[in-house]
Amino acid sequence: MSDSIRRNLALFPIGIVQKLTDLSARQIRYYEQHKLIEPLRTEGNQRLFSFNDVERLLEIKRLIDQGLNISGIKKVLGTAEEAAESSALQTETVDEHAEDRLTVKDLSEEELHDLLKKELLTQAGRSGLQNTLIAGQLSRFYQ
Repeated sequence: MSDSIRRNLALFPIGIVQKLTDLSARQIRYYEQHKLIEPLRTEGNQRLFSFNDVERLLEIKRLIDQGLNISGIKKVLGTAEEAAESSALQTETVDEHAEDRLTVKDLSEEELHDLLKKELLTQAGRSGLQNTLIAGQLSRFYQ
């Protein structure tokens, strides 16, 4: 499975995302309303967020802390639709066989655990404060 596919798997409910980003559920829903993020919805209409969604929320939070408003953030980041299109184009380029892609349903609990653990180790190996903060928060769940 390619890195772009792993990073786009919707895995985290809003409660975990709140802890990782220090944003309230209302703030996250507000950014979704303005199409800055578009989390996946389950059949029960629960939001599920990917690693890319969490990183995008951290970037939004950083821009707001710098004094940008929603309009400015949209100009800097674009909408989630544009990001999804860009990600889809990258995924198509990297992986020409769409039928070989794994979905969340294809993964057993053990495989999902291993996947998250590998992602944590990858994130921990990269430099940057945000990545280590995410890895630090997530490592509490996967030891």
